[in-house]
Amino acid sequence: MRLLVAEDEPNLRDLLREVLEAGGYAVDTADGVEEAKGCLLAFPYDLLILDLALPDGDGLEVLRWLRGWGEKLPGLILTARGRLEARVQGLEAGADDYLVKPLYPQELLARVRALWRRSRGEASNRVRVGRLELDLELRRVFWKGRPVHLSGREYALLEFLALHPEGYFPREVLLEKVWPGEASVDPRTVDTYIRYLRRKLDQDAIETVRNLGYRFLG
Repeated sequence: MRLLVAEDEPNLRDLLREVLEAGGYAVDTADGVEEAKGCLLAFPYDLLILDLALPDGDGLEVLRWLRGWGEKLPGLILTARGRLEARVQGLEAGADDYLVKPLYPQELLARVRALWRRSRGEASNRVRVGRLELDLELRRVFWKGRPVHLSGREYALLEFLALHPEGYFPREVLLEKVWPGEASVDPRTVDTYIRYLRRKLDQDAIETVRNLGYRFLG
């Protein structure tokens, strides 16, 4: 599977290449809109990973250009623009998924696998973590084998924690990942949603450690 990563920040570009190559993917990179277009014209790719803030234009221009001539190449947007309007704009331009910076390797690889499987019409991409099973494509949750209904925010919070079970995450990080760009949201909102998840799963599903944050135990 060959991926094109369009990212102009050298350190992040190198990190993305390292993570994706470690995941078994062949990776080409571009640092701007025009270079990305040139690569897409020259080579057949299986998936495009695209930063929006490129030095010679908005990354959405690449997506609109692709979709304009009927190309259905799966596209994953990477961006620091976390506002709802920005996410909607990207999806309407033809993106298939959206990942807000800062990025976490395990989450990035899970998104790439889900997009690849979806583009090939294969079965849903499921991830199992202990007692939890997530369907990343259909956004369905199974706890100890039974389906659990979650709101959109509950699902987003649980998905992030479940995909990163090795770490503790303070409120500030979870706000950035689950409520990106929503400055009016109080940090205590995270505590409220953690309580919602514990009620729907089990109390011991999510651990709290003072001065460290929350961690999913599975």
